[in-house]
Amino acid sequence: MSTHALATTSAEELLKLPGGEGKRYELIEGRLQVMCAAGFEHGRVAMTAGRLLSDHVHATGSGVTLGAETGFILARDPDTVRAPDAAFVSQARADAVGTTMGFWPGGAPDLAIEVVSPEDSRPYVHAKALNWLDTGAVAVLVLDPRSCSATVYRAGDDVRVHTDGTIDLSDAVPDWRVAVADFFA
Repeated sequence: MSTHALATTSAEELLKLPGGEGKRYELIEGRLQVMCAAGFEHGRVAMTAGRLLSDHVHATGSGVTLGAETGFILARDPDTVRAPDAAFVSQARADAVGTTMGFWPGGAPDLAIEVVSPEDSRPYVHAKALNWLDTGAVAVLVLDPRSCSATVYRAGDDVRVHTDGTIDLSDAVPDWRVAVADFFA
């Protein structure tokens, strides 16, 4: 995602920023990052992934699914708040935190799903996936609409690219196995 830093801020200040004009925000080590709105194919793949995840989680009652732009507080002082394209938090973790109107204060989701935008560089996507893992995600699923590939990150040295077949993400989302092609159908 093409970004540029605007100012130093906190998670609480970020929550109060107005949206609009096709802008989205993340906070990286206290620096506000403005990001462009996602393109059509990015949005389609993100919604498909979110629907597949949500359908499974709803059927199993295993937790909570969250859509794009849900902020997760990953660090404090300086604050880091990131927002994946879709996410899963286990029911036990959701119950422990309870209802919150602000950003999720419990660290990274169990599973973060990121969809690659045309302007995203490989180093940027890789660093973002590792940031999710470093802050508590069990797995990160990176979907690339251009190559119709799904990359699963479980650790910095456990990164696997899938272009077909079925991915088993049950370590992050109980019993979730999904065909790569389903994300891009």
